[in-house]
Amino acid sequence: MDSLIRDFKAAFAGMKGDQLAETLRPDVQLNSTKLLSIYGEGNIEDAEADLRYFLDTDPSRPRLSREEANGWYEIYLAYWCALGEILAVEGLRDAKSSWKRVYEAWKNLTQQVIRGYTNYEFENWTIPCLYVAGKYLRLFAMRADEERKNNIEESAEDVMQDDFDPEKEENKMLQDCTSHLTRIFQTCLNDRAPLEESRKWGIYYAINLLFKSYFKLNSATLSKNVLRAIQAGRGDMPTLDKFPKSQQVTFKYYEGVLSFLEENYEDAERHLTMAWQMCHKDAKRNLEMILTYLIPCHLLTTNTLPSSRLLAPFPRLQQLFLPLGAAIKKGDLHAFDTALRKGEDEFIKRRIYLTLERGRDIALRNLLRKVFIAGGFEEAKDGGPPVRRTRIPVAEFTAAIKISSGGEEIDTDEVECLLANMIYKNLMKGYIAHGPGIVVLSKTGPFPGTGI
Repeated sequence: MDSLIRDFKAAFAGMKGDQLAETLRPDVQLNSTKLLSIYGEGNIEDAEADLRYFLDTDPSRPRLSREEANGWYEIYLAYWCALGEILAVEGLRDAKSSWKRVYEAWKNLTQQVIRGYTNYEFENWTIPCLYVAGKYLRLFAMRADEERKNNIEESAEDVMQDDFDPEKEENKMLQDCTSHLTRIFQTCLNDRAPLEESRKWGIYYAINLLFKSYFKLNSATLSKNVLRAIQAGRGDMPTLDKFPKSQQVTFKYYEGVLSFLEENYEDAERHLTMAWQMCHKDAKRNLEMILTYLIPCHLLTTNTLPSSRLLAPFPRLQQLFLPLGAAIKKGDLHAFDTALRKGEDEFIKRRIYLTLERGRDIALRNLLRKVFIAGGFEEAKDGGPPVRRTRIPVAEFTAAIKISSGGEEIDTDEVECLLANMIYKNLMKGYIAHGPGIVVLSKTGPFPGTGI
């Protein structure tokens, strides 16, 4: 406990929020010796006595009001209790525990931290403590849910009843966690103190924790409520650029993905591009996550595909996107369908299947463009330069689509429907003359965006 008290004193003396938050970080992998020292012999009466002496009697204690001192006492006592469960479940002390018990103990700590701001008026420089409490609450919730999932057969026998819903139970702890993360968010959002003294300096930390939790629960739409709340209060909030780059990147990533899921691809591309540009070059996993959505956005908004050089550092993305990209460039419909089918499970998991499916229109556009180019030039008139043939029989497009689809039969009516759809989507300029069975293409830019 002495090292904890010493670190607490140093953080308060310098009013260093990040340093104070480190005193609550339960990272066993990095600080097992220190955490074991803090927990000591496991006697709660000794822990209570040490904390009471330090916060109430010690001449070198920080200058705190009685209420504030009581708040920190409750926090560090809850922290000590949580440490006992964490050390036990990690096998570092001779006792039995579970991740569920760790989660419940850390939840008590989180509630005490929140109470410190709502009841005891903790100063805003201590806000990083809220983030650390929320961050590990989420991590412990997921560990508890995973533990429960691993024991699902045994658990199912205990809860066999008509209203048992295994899907709902699967993320029970994380669902509970989101209610406490929401309280952290509201604690920051609803502060009415002047901005320089406000808890709103913790707002984006809380938002990003909520985003991660909602997406893990497949409840991404709930994130829109968070965005609406900050839009309503944006006038008296710190701007996003005042926060660390890591928080900016996370927020822009999720904001982009939310726009993507709403099929607002231009906004999605803008947010994701900002996240890509700000993301650290060595954060390969984060860069890969951003590209997963940015590539389909570019495909639909600019009809462009990623280069092999861009995907070189990301083998998984190469496996997913390069076959699709090659098929689109060649206008090979069969190869496109095969690549989409092969990666279907992963595309659905990443929520990009339906968007990538639209890439078939680009592949078809490139195929029709090849037919147009293969048609050659019409005879020059009056000594003028030759112009490309713009009156193309539907039968030629039908033959090309049949070959590109692997020999699959397709009738003329279906081909005309595909051509009409391409014209409607402005991927091809012209009109269909149904009677003579020809397509009359525009003489100026019949395939917009392709240079022809």
